[in-house]
Amino acid sequence: MNKLHLSFSLSLLLAMTVMPTAHARQAADNKSPAPGVLCDRYVCANDQGISRELTAKYLGEKAASNKLFSMQSVDLTEFTFANGIFCDVKERLCREDRYYGADGQRTGGISSKYTKLLFGE
Repeated sequence: MNKLHLSFSLSLLLAMTVMPTAHARQAADNKSPAPGVLCDRYVCANDQGISRELTAKYLGEKAASNKLFSMQSVDLTEFTFANGIFCDVKERLCREDRYYGADGQRTGGISSKYTKLLFGE
C-alpha cells in the first residue's frame, strides 16, 4: 500500500469515528425557559403545540420567521424536537421517538421528564 493510499484510508477512518460524536453533540437537550414551555434550538412549544409567539420570545424573531409558521396544512400539535423527543398535545405525552410498530401503536417509550416539563403531568 502506498503512503498516499494509507494516509487517505487513515483520514477516512478517523472521520468515520468522529462523526457519531459530532452528531451526538448536535442533539442537545431541550430547554424549559418557563413552566409549561419546552424549546429546542429551532422552536418552542407549550401544551397547545408549537408556538410562534413563544419561539419569538425565547429564541428570537429569526427563529420565529421559520416557514413552518406560514404553512397552513401543518399540524402543530404533534411535533418532534431536534433531539428526537416526540410530543403529542392530544395525548398530552412526550415519547422517546415518533415511530409506529407493526401493531400501529407508537413504539417510543414515554418520556416522563419531557411530559412533565411540557404538560405538568
